[in-house]
Amino acid sequence: MQLGKFQLKTISGGRFLLDGGTMFGVVPKVMWSRLIPPNEQNLIQQDTKCLFLDTGDHRVLIDTGYGSKLLEKQRRVFDISEGDALLDNLSEAGITADDIDTVILTHLHFDHAGGATQISEDGNLSCTFPNATYFVQRREWIEANSGAPELRGAYASENFEAIEQAGQLKLLDGNVEIIPGIRSWVTGGHTLGHQALVIESEDQSAVYLGDLCPTSRHLPRLWGMSYDLDILQIRRCKPEILGTIADRDWWALFDHDPDVAAARLARAEKREFIVSESLEHI
Repeated sequence: MQLGKFQLKTISGGRFLLDGGTMFGVVPKVMWSRLIPPNEQNLIQQDTKCLFLDTGDHRVLIDTGYGSKLLEKQRRVFDISEGDALLDNLSEAGITADDIDTVILTHLHFDHAGGATQISEDGNLSCTFPNATYFVQRREWIEANSGAPELRGAYASENFEAIEQAGQLKLLDGNVEIIPGIRSWVTGGHTLGHQALVIESEDQSAVYLGDLCPTSRHLPRLWGMSYDLDILQIRRCKPEILGTIADRDWWALFDHDPDVAAARLARAEKREFIVSESLEHI
């Protein structure tokens, strides 16, 4: 996709299967299964659509998928193959890990930050993108490193501690311009420090929604995930951001949708928002 002067491309960090009830939280199965039918085990296909941007001055990667460090048991649970899907798909697009100078993480869950680090040949953890500055919201970093018992299992330190140790971490405080043309829009909700990313070039704009609205099936205000920490915040923030996207004719970019990478949205009286135009790949 050409967005003004920027070139955008979705790069899959790997597909996986997830329990449909987990993905849709309190939404009854009879409703969500009409939009994305599950298999016999109630599992649905999900993607990790990371976003590569070439701004002319920077080569940026937003989110990094689940990476290559998962244990065999975890791979079986999520039906994930061995290897590093993100690096393989970057390579297929003609991009190397060394090319990336900016990595922006919407939040630090394993399916968004797992590919940020890797196990080196010497068996130690290292940054997957050695020339990149990694940007994370400070609130997200604090929560991920808090060791709070209620967050046990939500964060895995091996996905991000090497970033700080390597001196490649930069923490963000609220809604700020990260690099020219990309700014953070802190949403909270899914995690306390979750951020969406607004991308703007020559009067054209797109919003990478992260897990505020992970798929095009999650457009309704009340449709969220069981992973969401603050459901009320999701229900307040999501219609505000989706409304901005619809009213200004921006692109909405989805991170987990197996079928839709980008969409134009329109307001609808009964359903709040609908997809008026969609792209499977960008």
